Amino acid sequence: METHPARKINFDNTEIAFRNKSNAELNQAYWLFKIIGNNFLTKIGPPITNFMLNIGFPIKGAIKATIFKQFCGGETIQDCEHTIEQLHLGKVGTILDYSVEGEEEEEVFDFTCEEIIRTILRADGDPRIPITVFKVTGIGRFALLEKLDAKQTLTADETTEFDRVRKRCEKICQTAFDKQVPVMIDAEETWIQDTIDMLALEMMTKFNQQKLIVYNTYQMYRHDKLADLQADYLIAKETGFILGVKMVRGAYMEKERKRAAEMGYPSPIQPDKASTDHDYDESLRFCVAHIDQIGFVCGTHNEESSRLLTELMDEKQIPHNHPHAFFAQLLGMSDNLSFNLSDAGYNVAKYVPYGPIKAVMPYLFRRAQENTSVAGQTGRELGLISKEKARRRI
Repeated sequence: METHPARKINFDNTEIAFRNKSNAELNQAYWLFKIIGNNFLTKIGPPITNFMLNIGFPIKGAIKATIFKQFCGGETIQDCEHTIEQLHLGKVGTILDYSVEGEEEEEVFDFTCEEIIRTILRADGDPRIPITVFKVTGIGRFALLEKLDAKQTLTADETTEFDRVRKRCEKICQTAFDKQVPVMIDAEETWIQDTIDMLALEMMTKFNQQKLIVYNTYQMYRHDKLADLQADYLIAKETGFILGVKMVRGAYMEKERKRAAEMGYPSPIQPDKASTDHDYDESLRFCVAHIDQIGFVCGTHNEESSRLLTELMDEKQIPHNHPHAFFAQLLGMSDNLSFNLSDAGYNVAKYVPYGPIKAVMPYLFRRAQENTSVAGQTGRELGLISKEKARRRI
């Protein structure tokens, strides 16, 4: 493993950040973030777009050439090849993410399970695709997970149904184990998360005995997740498996607060951003301190947390490309983090969502809204693109 001398990474280095973007691609990203920066358009865009797609209005081409192209790899695994290669040129890996969600039918769950397995088989033997991922709601009904979380008694049919969810989950993780391709289980809403955590712990106990194969995800905007991570570490140590941790800040804040207020229970969300940042950075310190027993993916678009992890690794003289330490960002965002980190020798991968355009729209709308709601994110992206445009004189 390589060791690099400690040096402060310059996340403002746009030459490295946009090295693989042509002038035309840079200009297109510039106008796209300008549009996303308009709150009004981001609010009215989703209902209008959904309406047009539902009535068969021919806007797929426009979506595909703009927002879809920026944030997605394509409609199929094969379509993602260009993105996989482009990222690889910048020494950044690809996490293929089949982003179809909100389905209800068993046939769809079976299909999704097989599609996730296809991403693992595609990653097998290809170092450009170091990790894979799935959501439990992609392979099981949301309302069923909700019932389990609420500790309600399942009917005989529901018990059989959940058995199928567990089997799909196990089939995915077994394939990941057989092919030695790590797989992350994404976090979701708090009112189904206990069931997801239970499944993840089960899979880690079974498949992480010798090597890191399965990761669970911890959303640090929840005030209880740092404690959960520490408790899971003790279980892993006691049981003798490697704990797989993906830490993120979180993706469902408005929805979580709204539901807690409507149903009259205390909000599971941290009181403020500073508390989230504190727990996120503490989770990094904890994982680095136990790097032999914990493999982690630092999923963040936050420069301070990214810098902190580089400093912690240098302090402990952990090689930049240690197999237990990864950085991850979303395709189309924070290229200044991804490519500058990979240039400094760290393991970095981008989530590359794919799927039929109509099915991926909820994901795309979330990305657009995230860029307007996260303080300064759109401005930061635009500022960096403008800086690179000026450097290239375009």
